[in-house]
Amino acid sequence: MKLVGIISTAVLFLLLGTTGPAYAQQEEHAQEAKPAQHAQQKQEAQQAKSSQHAEQKQEAQQAKSSQHAEQKQEAQQAKSSQHAEQKQEAQQAKSSQHAQQKQEAQQAKSSQHAEQKQEAQQAKSSQHAEQKQEAQQAKSSQHAQQKQEAQQAKSSQHAQQKQEAQQAKSSQHAEQKQEAQRAKSSQHAEQKQEAQQAKSAQRQEHAQQRQAVASKSGASHYGRISDTSYRAHFGRGHSFHMGHPQMIEGYNRFQYGGYWFGFNEGWPEGWDYNDDFYVEYIDGVYYMFNLRHPGFRLTLNIF
Repeated sequence: MKLVGIISTAVLFLLLGTTGPAYAQQEEHAQEAKPAQHAQQKQEAQQAKSSQHAEQKQEAQQAKSSQHAEQKQEAQQAKSSQHAEQKQEAQQAKSSQHAQQKQEAQQAKSSQHAEQKQEAQQAKSSQHAEQKQEAQQAKSSQHAQQKQEAQQAKSSQHAQQKQEAQQAKSSQHAEQKQEAQRAKSSQHAEQKQEAQQAKSAQRQEHAQQRQAVASKSGASHYGRISDTSYRAHFGRGHSFHMGHPQMIEGYNRFQYGGYWFGFNEGWPEGWDYNDDFYVEYIDGVYYMFNLRHPGFRLTLNIF
């Protein structure tokens, strides 16, 4: 609009500049050719007016066309600028969003990595602390166990030494007591044996006479065991070790339960003097049985 105003003003000054001299010239020659000039001036004025009107119309049309073109161009430029600006803003928004997403992803990744690293360090520290604690506990337990074992060993050794001392003392006392009892028993047995031997010597002659009338089965006996002594020392419930017998006047003799027994039969095969024997009274005859060999018996005489 400003450009159109400038152009219109310039055209107007131009017209005024051209018409001014024409009017001066007309006045100079007015008197000479006033009627002709007046007609010519009128014609020229009309032509000038028509020309000016046409020129103004053309200029107005040109200004209008130029203004319309300028407005259209400005509208297109504004539209293009707006479109470009919108496109740029969209690209910037997209770039900003992409950058923000990328930054958020990097931050999330960094945060996750830092968290994983922290968790790994915490797990490692926890594991190290746990291992250290377990090692200390194991060391303390081992130390306590060693101390307990040492105390137990010391207590066991002390108890063993005390027990050994008591056992040695008891063994010594028992041995002394046993030796005293053996000496006393040996003396008593020796005295008793001497008395029995003296008594046996007195009965030898009578025994020889009785042997002459003994039966063929060898079942004769010269004495009898009292009922009290029999119940106390004889029968299957009272076994004994005979030991090696003594050969006296044709009889293998041994002593048991306060009585002297003798036999002149053959010693059964497989029997041993240290076997467990017992004596039973069956049908008026005394027999000796072996618990290891129950299938045979030996006839005994009592002296």
